[in-house]
Amino acid sequence: MQVQQETIQAPPRRTPFIDVLNRAIGLGQKVGAVANPRLEKAALMDAAAARTGLSDFGDPWFEQPFSVLLDSLREEAHLNTAGELAARLQFGKVLRDRLTAMEWFRRHPEILERRIMRPVVIVGPMRSGTTRLHRLLASDHRFSHMRSFETISPVPRLDFEEVLVGRKRDFRPTLAKRVMRVARLANPRTLSIHPTGPFEAEEELGLLVNSMYGMKHEAQWRVPTYGRWCERIDATPAYRHLADLLRLVGWSQQASELKPWVLKTPQHALDLPALLNVFPDARIIYTHRDPRKVVGSAASLAWNQTAIHSDDVTPHDVGQEWLRKSALQLERMTAARALVPAERRIDVGFDEMDRDWEGTMRRIYGFLDLDLAPALPAMRHYQVRACRVAREPHSYSLSQFGLSESEVRARFAAYTARFDVAEGDLGVSSVAGRVSSIAAR
Repeated sequence: MQVQQETIQAPPRRTPFIDVLNRAIGLGQKVGAVANPRLEKAALMDAAAARTGLSDFGDPWFEQPFSVLLDSLREEAHLNTAGELAARLQFGKVLRDRLTAMEWFRRHPEILERRIMRPVVIVGPMRSGTTRLHRLLASDHRFSHMRSFETISPVPRLDFEEVLVGRKRDFRPTLAKRVMRVARLANPRTLSIHPTGPFEAEEELGLLVNSMYGMKHEAQWRVPTYGRWCERIDATPAYRHLADLLRLVGWSQQASELKPWVLKTPQHALDLPALLNVFPDARIIYTHRDPRKVVGSAASLAWNQTAIHSDDVTPHDVGQEWLRKSALQLERMTAARALVPAERRIDVGFDEMDRDWEGTMRRIYGFLDLDLAPALPAMRHYQVRACRVAREPHSYSLSQFGLSESEVRARFAAYTARFDVAEGDLGVSSVAGRVSSIAAR
C-alpha cells in the first residue's frame, strides 16, 4: 500500500537513547568521570601521537579541511553533549589511523608500489542506487572491493602480520559490530536506510574521511561553511591518500593487483576531475534516479544522522541543504562527462535496475567486456540475502523537509530532460519491498 506524501507531516524523532546518553555524559563530566572533549586541532593531534607513539601524519594537506571542519563544528553545528564526545572519538580514530598507515608504509614500502588498474567507479548522487549496483558487482570474485569493517577501519593494527599467519584474529570486524550496535541504538532506522553488516561490500567513503574531507561530515553534522569550502577546492590530495589506503587494504586482503577495484561513493559526483587525476584509466558507471526521490531520500538520511548529534537542527534547513547539494552533484557529474571518453562510460537508470536487473547487468558487463554468466549465481544469492537484511521500509517525503514536488521538478528539469529520467510514484520508498521484488525476477 502506498502512502501519499501529504499524510506524512514531520520526519521521525531521534530515539530516547540519545537523550539518556546526553544526560549521562553531562553528569559524568560534572563529577570528573568523563573528560570534556577538546575539539581543537593541536590537542587532538597531540593526543593521537601520544597514544600511538608515532609522529608522522603523512601529507599535511589534511590539516586544511580539518581546521575548517573544526571551526564549522564549533560555530555552526550546535552539537549536544553526546555529539561532542562522538566527534572527539571519531577524530581521534582518524588521526591514529593516519599515523598507523604511515608506519605501515615505512615498514612495507612495497605497499605503495601496488598497482590500481582500470577501476570500475560508480558515480551518482546520494541515494541514486549506487549501493545496490556496487554490491552486485562486488559479489563477482573477479573484482576487489572494500568491506564495511574496512571502511570503518581502513588501517590494520600494527600486529596485523600476526593475523596474516593465523596467530591472531583481526579486531576490525569486532569493532565494526560494536559501532553498528551503537548506531542502531542511536537510530534504529539506520538498517532500513542503508542495510549493512561488518563484511558487507561498502563504499570507500572512510578513505576520504581519513583526509578529514567529504560529504560524510555534512550528512552527520550541520557544517555549511565546511561543505562550501570543500566544494571550492581541488580534492586531488584527498584522492591520492585514498589510493594509498586502497593499496593498504588490498595488501591486507592479500588480493591480486590484477583484479580491478569496484568503487563507489556519492562524493565522486562532486570530484570526478580529482578522481580522474588519480585514476586516469577508470571506467565510469553513472547512475540516475528521479530527483524527487534522490532529494527526499538524501534529506531523510541526513536528518536521521544530524538529529542525533544536535538538538538544534530543523527539517527545513536539512531539506534546503540537500536540495542544493543534490543539484550540485548532478551539475558537476554532468559537466565532467567530457573528461571521460565515451567508450569508458555508461549510464544506468534506477528504474531500469528495478524492472530488469539481470538485463541491466548484462548491458554493464558488455560495457566492461566481461561474461556475466560466472557472476550470476553470486548476484542472485546477494539478492536473496539482501531481502533478509532489510527490515522496515525507508519512509520519507519531500513535505517532511519543507520541499514541494514542483520546486524539485523545476530545479532538475534540465537534468531529467537530458538523461530521460522517468518520474515514478512518490510514495513510501521500501528497501525491503524493492529488493524482494527484484530478487524474485
